[in-house]
Amino acid sequence: MKIIIDADGCPVVDIAINVARKFKVEPIIMCDTAHIFNKPGVQVIILGKGADAVDFAIVNKLNKNDIVITQDYGLAAMVLSKGGYAINQNGWIYNDENIEQLLFTRYISKKARNSGERVKGNKKRRKEDNIKFQDSLIELCEKLLNIPKY
Repeated sequence: MKIIIDADGCPVVDIAINVARKFKVEPIIMCDTAHIFNKPGVQVIILGKGADAVDFAIVNKLNKNDIVITQDYGLAAMVLSKGGYAINQNGWIYNDENIEQLLFTRYISKKARNSGERVKGNKKRRKEDNIKFQDSLIELCEKLLNIPKY
């Protein structure tokens, strides 16, 4: 099992690395050339800026039961189809029950933007978002590593 971080615009890289180390799971950072990461002991894979280059590289590196941290619904759908697990930066775990609705919502938002409508951006990140992400990632690792809860 690995934790692969779609690090382009990811605010929880350090938290993910700490959780990976706690469970002795390999963390891998994947990003394009617009980002620079220097995290000792962590593999960093830098790819060209091509459209979806990082996403396709993540899918190619992914094995069943790996965890991918991403806010990209399209990438999350590909991860699920390969037997992986996907979680966003707020601790929300993508699954077969919610991914179709998310993809549809993304499609509707894109159509609205293309027609000139202004779509609201993301809310400002709060400390609680980091805590929820960390708790969800820990819970997911415990589940995949069959660690009993107390």
